[in-house]
Amino acid sequence: MPGCFKKTLFALASLISFVSFILIVVAMGTPKWMTGKILCKTGADLVNATDPELVKFIGEIYYGLFRGGKIRQCGLGGRRSKFTIFPHMVKKLNTGLHVMIIVFLCVAIFFSLVSFGFCILNTIKVPYRAINGPAGACLWNFLAGGFVVLAVTSFMAAVKLHHLTERIANFRENLFRFVILEEHFEDCFWICVASATAHGVNLLLIAISGINFPKIKTKTEEVNVTAEDIMY
Repeated sequence: MPGCFKKTLFALASLISFVSFILIVVAMGTPKWMTGKILCKTGADLVNATDPELVKFIGEIYYGLFRGGKIRQCGLGGRRSKFTIFPHMVKKLNTGLHVMIIVFLCVAIFFSLVSFGFCILNTIKVPYRAINGPAGACLWNFLAGGFVVLAVTSFMAAVKLHHLTERIANFRENLFRFVILEEHFEDCFWICVASATAHGVNLLLIAISGINFPKIKTKTEEVNVTAEDIMY
């Protein structure tokens, strides 16, 4: 049976793995990875809008991995619309990169659950095989965190290098062209960053559990028996 200290550490690690699993699932299902402000450049150019008048041509956009929405401002008031990435819009994006992001997160979900199971196993007993022990728990946490990092990095590449926001904003826009004024990574993106950090914390906890701390020994007083003590 593992000691009380190791039990506590692995119990905490299992809780963190489960929380990481929940975070990734929530992030994938929420359409708030990115928000931004979009300028209807075609409309602004038609009326030669100056700085004070540009407000009438600035809308908003938000999106996640599967869906999103935008407010078009082309001089006639805001028009709200919602869209889904699959199955039509993904053809206009970098399909391979977008699908890779989703695959990376799905694999990270799987490894988070495996990490949770291994940490529970090490809380209950000391496994006979090394791969089932702390070494295995470290491996699954490393893989889970690594795949989340790959997903986050790929999403950043899609936004910055492949102009993901601009492509989404101009999807099925035949008359107007939109340019991106501002874009910000939102809560769901940072939730994934927190998930990767959680697995890093797990690696630290598992490393600490392998440290053998010296036991504190209490000195026992030596009993000197004399002849007088024997007589009494």
